[in-house]
Amino acid sequence: MRSFIFASTLLVSVLPSLAAQVPRTERRRWIAPGTNVTDDPRRIPIPAGYNAPVGTIVLKGGRVWDGTGAPARTATVVITRNHISAILPASSGDWPKDARVIDVAGKTVMPGLIDLHTHIDYRQGGNSDARARSRADGALRGAERLRYYIESGITSLRDTGSDGETPFLLKEWINEGRLVGPRIFAAGSIITGRGGHGAEPDIAGGKYLSAVREAAGPADWRDAVREAVAKGADFIKVTSHFSAEEIQAAVDEAHDLGVKITADAETIYIERAVRAGIDMIEHPLPRTDETIRLMAEKKVESDPTLIPYQIIFRLSGGYFGSTSRRFTFSDSANFALVKKMKDAGITLGIGTDLVVDWFQYLPWPYHEEMRNFVKLGYTVPEVLGIATRVNAQMLDMGDKLGTLEVGKLADVLILNGNPDEKLDDIAKVDIVIRDGRVQVQGGQLVYPHHVTLPPPGQAPAPGADIKR
Repeated sequence: MRSFIFASTLLVSVLPSLAAQVPRTERRRWIAPGTNVTDDPRRIPIPAGYNAPVGTIVLKGGRVWDGTGAPARTATVVITRNHISAILPASSGDWPKDARVIDVAGKTVMPGLIDLHTHIDYRQGGNSDARARSRADGALRGAERLRYYIESGITSLRDTGSDGETPFLLKEWINEGRLVGPRIFAAGSIITGRGGHGAEPDIAGGKYLSAVREAAGPADWRDAVREAVAKGADFIKVTSHFSAEEIQAAVDEAHDLGVKITADAETIYIERAVRAGIDMIEHPLPRTDETIRLMAEKKVESDPTLIPYQIIFRLSGGYFGSTSRRFTFSDSANFALVKKMKDAGITLGIGTDLVVDWFQYLPWPYHEEMRNFVKLGYTVPEVLGIATRVNAQMLDMGDKLGTLEVGKLADVLILNGNPDEKLDDIAKVDIVIRDGRVQVQGGQLVYPHHVTLPPPGQAPAPGADIKR
């Protein structure tokens, strides 16, 4: 895969149009249309059909809400390998004879949901420090969490900080079809200044977790970004604190390397990040009205994550013991701040930031965040569009995910209800398809029977379909 040669001479005629489409990820302008690349923001050239399943799935006669803004309509969705190959009138039967046909009449067919803020291997309460830092245990924690997300109809996760190796290995297993679960778009280790958010010592063990990369000085911040991208980062996550020079170095390097960068920051650090050209700000943490104005002016997006703070305030009454959270905030203050961002025209996305054992609350936290957006003043169809199309755009994956359109990746959710009319119907998950693979059916995980290889020197059993 690494040895494939890219024909750069094909690019001359396409550079102007592509440049207009990708203002913050300059690397992508050098990829000619039709080039097979990885289905992530890095866009690494790969062979055609790499890791894609074989065959055709037909979702016949469902109520299709495609996420483009069009009203729901009765139609049939045809999936070939891992892409949507056709959306046909319900009366049509134009698909291969050997296709797997699933009758979805009376059900809503829509794009899979996306969660913009997760920590897939986060330690669980009660774990020893040794177990919390074990990469083996972290991978198993991640595998357990993946089940909860995919069963909830969430087909993509944006992992905003996990052990520097674990999320990338889980992503690889998912992409190869060896593990059932949502797509993973991972930052790897978060980058912060010495003693910054995430690098505060754990009260129990006196150490911080391996999902943190401390950096000091602009050169080291630039190196930390390079290290993350070299490991496979789909985007960069930084946290306060940082100097103006440090965050500028990180932003410049991320954009030079072709990935977006987001910040978990507060107060003066948000303004520094926005002035440096950051792409996104996480959380509803305090900032000035001037900073909100700058975010709108510079088109900085926001993943506000109201729900984790609502959980924190319900469980413990406040956010305690953190040197990077030295301010007063509350549910009402958080909501008011996010409303200001909405009114300013800032693009908002939906993420849950479920730490410790909170994933066990799923699907409620994701649905509650959707209801928060309704309270902010969005309509139900708008909220569904944010959970799918807008979140995909914020992932830098809007050309591949977020809507049901011919040519896009086949991440599809089938529900027993009409969530565009009644939002609570989003909980009625029947079938989940991720990358053209049925992952959930009848609300249950689907693990196909393994393919048995013949022992050395023996022919395959009659009817066996052996693929390596």
